[in-house]
This record gives sequence, structure tokens and C-alpha cells, in this order.
Amino acid sequence: MDYNVLMEKAIEASKNSYSPYSKFPVGACVLTTNDKIYTGCNFENSSFGLTICAERNAIGSAIADGERKIKAIAIYSPNTDNCYPCGACRQVLYEFKSENGIDIILKQGDGLTYYKIDELLPGGFDL
Repeated sequence: MDYNVLMEKAIEASKNSYSPYSKFPVGACVLTTNDKIYTGCNFENSSFGLTICAERNAIGSAIADGERKIKAIAIYSPNTDNCYPCGACRQVLYEFKSENGIDIILKQGDGLTYYKIDELLPGGFDL
């Protein structure tokens, strides 16, 4: 799978963000080990603890469709280069990583940067 395609889908998803409080829209696109693609965007709530990140939104869609292993995720915000996942999202990504981990794809200027989940969450909690 061309990771540029995943990033384009993450960019499109970010346009659906509901972020009136932070003004920080984020989109994500997940690729499962079954080569299915799921997108998500962040959506906020005036009770900030109820806010859902784009990454967990996309992963939740995959889980709802019966998927359990993710091999890649593209994350994008028009507000910043390298829109890293938050700590909660890193742990959720760690939980559903494939045997080869997860490639995390971030937008850096006109290009992409890549990380493995183990780089961003060394020693993540696992069963």
C-alpha cells in the first residue's frame, strides 16, 4: 500500500473534524493486516474528557468491523507538521499492533516521516 494514499485519506478526514474548542483538527487513516482502510477525525465536547482523538476514532471503526490488527496509521493536522499521537492513542495503537508493529506515518512539509509504535511508546503495556 502506498502510504501517500493513507495520508491523503487522513487529510480528507481532518476536514470533518469537530474541534471548536481547541481549533486543532486531526484526521487519521488506519490500514489493517487485512488491507482494509478506516478513517477517523477528532471530535470534541465541552466536557473535555469526552473528546475522542482521530486515531482512536479510526481504530474504533476498524474494531467495530471485526478487525484486530493494524499495520499502519497516517495522522494529519493542518496546524502542524509531525502530528504525533497522544499518549492514550499510543497505548491503543500498541494494543492493536500487528506482528510487525505499526508504521506511524506523519506529514513533514511536502514529505512523510515514519516511526514504529515501539519507538513512540517503548515498553507499552501488553497482555
